[in-house]
Amino acid sequence: MRKLSILLIGFLLTPLLFLTSCDRGDDILDGTTGTPSFSLMKDYMVSNSLDINNIIAGPGDIVKFVAGAPDETDLADFLEKYYIVDIRNSTDYVNGHIQGAVNVAFEDILTEAPNAGSKPILLVCYTGQTACYGTALLRLYGYSYTQALKWGMSGWNPTTAGSWNNAITANPADGHANWSYSDAPPNDLFLDPTISSLSTQGLDILKSRVEQVVADGFITVTGSDVLNLPNDYFVNNYFSTDDYDDFGHIDNAYRIKEELLLVGNGYQALDPDPSAKVVSYCYTGQTSAVLTAWLRVLGYDAYSLTFGMNGLYNSNDAWTTNKWSATVSKNLPLVN
Repeated sequence: MRKLSILLIGFLLTPLLFLTSCDRGDDILDGTTGTPSFSLMKDYMVSNSLDINNIIAGPGDIVKFVAGAPDETDLADFLEKYYIVDIRNSTDYVNGHIQGAVNVAFEDILTEAPNAGSKPILLVCYTGQTACYGTALLRLYGYSYTQALKWGMSGWNPTTAGSWNNAITANPADGHANWSYSDAPPNDLFLDPTISSLSTQGLDILKSRVEQVVADGFITVTGSDVLNLPNDYFVNNYFSTDDYDDFGHIDNAYRIKEELLLVGNGYQALDPDPSAKVVSYCYTGQTSAVLTAWLRVLGYDAYSLTFGMNGLYNSNDAWTTNKWSATVSKNLPLVN
């Protein structure tokens, strides 16, 4: 009777152990051999041109992830071209928005996207950062021609530019002990992230990951937080080599940019440990938002540094391109 009880317990536990193993995502079968969920998704992404360089550049390298606000003379064509989705809160939308724009919560962008029909989607937020995050996720989900309005509504009309104008006044890196001009540390090599899925199809795994990242919302961290405690983060400076040296950078920030691809495994220079907190920063926070969305889909605990170099050290004399000033904003019409 005792043997029977043991056998019965073993029989009941076997399916549970099998499901637990699968849910870890590192024992999923592809039909013949055990293949990690990450590898299945990665292979699908590479085969379908969803590496980060393609997400940034767009299909055929001709549809970059941002679209600048038009000149007044081109406004009608611009409005006709896009299905415009404004992801700001409803109060700000009502107070003034782009003609024809629909107001949608960020967490609903995937369900709203089919309403665009054959038009490319233009995501609009306050500063361009959340919209860029959403643009990357929509591109990964199959809406390849999605773009974000560069600088957000701040670049459309000066009455909405408070976010950017307020962000550039502090210059926390100016004179900060953790702002450095030293050489970049050498890149290390890490293992792949681990993601969990019961699916054996790369597309299904990718879609599930995108849906989860959208549900989690835009993940950011402030420049002051990282400057004050840089060792609490794995900091990635997404500058060129010259700009890394000339502008300065957060102390001990890695410079992982050109090689940061699935092809060639350059992404393995990033630490996948959940405690690592991978923070990327660029010039405006818009490119780093795209990168952060992509990394979170891959399974990294990734964060975008809000406002990028503009929020760290806008007054730095070493740079001009992608530097915010009040003159960036165009005086384009708003409707309410």
